Amino acid sequence: MEILDNLQENKNVEYAGFWIRFVAYLIDTFVALAVIGPIFVMFFAPAEGFSSLAGDTDAMLLYYTSLVGLGLANNIMHVLYFSLMESSKYQATLGKMAVGIVVVGEDGNKISFGRAIGRYFSKIISGIILMIGYIMAGLDSRKQALHDKIASTFVVYKNED
Repeated sequence: MEILDNLQENKNVEYAGFWIRFVAYLIDTFVALAVIGPIFVMFFAPAEGFSSLAGDTDAMLLYYTSLVGLGLANNIMHVLYFSLMESSKYQATLGKMAVGIVVVGEDGNKISFGRAIGRYFSKIISGIILMIGYIMAGLDSRKQALHDKIASTFVVYKNED
């Protein structure tokens, strides 16, 4: 409840700005690459190479279907990773944990899974407008990116109390 009081009174709360959030995202990207990278290499780097599929329509169809399936699985894992982690008791992805920041709602408490999914998909809007929605986190007094404003969330430094 202390975060709530501090958010409302705007004291003792240190909002996480653009650069620290960017570092957290880079860490999350490396985590994702560590998981999906080996799977991609295992399935899509055959010894014979892609050119060996030329002329074999069944093999090409299987290859492209697998590629689409892997892409879809990657996107689902990405949505679940961010949404589950940010709505968990940790309130943060591994990247955010590494830099000591958490996602909170307007009440200062952890957000629901539904709100976390809404926040995740709101990032599409933040990015589609020339990344201006993300840049807002560096300009806003409470360091909210556009997707934070849409989802009514804040990213703050974790209270170690």
